[in-house]
Amino acid sequence: MTVQPFPFPAQDAFDLLCTQYAQRMPARLEDLAGPTRGTVDLPLHVVWSGRRSYGLEQPRSRMGLYRTVLAEGQRQDLIEFLNRDLLIAQWPVLRTLISRPIRDVWEAAFPELTIATATTAA
Repeated sequence: MTVQPFPFPAQDAFDLLCTQYAQRMPARLEDLAGPTRGTVDLPLHVVWSGRRSYGLEQPRSRMGLYRTVLAEGQRQDLIEFLNRDLLIAQWPVLRTLISRPIRDVWEAAFPELTIATATTAA
């Protein structure tokens, strides 16, 4: 039995993911007008199985919400469910929990996120 080579280089897959995530992004961080308190119930097109409800007062729950929306949400979902200030505040930890394509795209588009990370590390 002969093993066929992978049909495309891994770097191409990485670039494709980056392009897909970049197309979903808001124009500005200020566009992220999601809630800062209460409970958020995500629609089925964002999370089709598992947990759909997240409490923003609990840090782990909030982190789970942001991870899910960043990975699965479309532009309007990002705007509706993410909050600029919360994203910046939790980015130093959140960036370690999301995929590299998401992290790279968001940090390239919004230098405020890398500044938040640098400030936290200092």
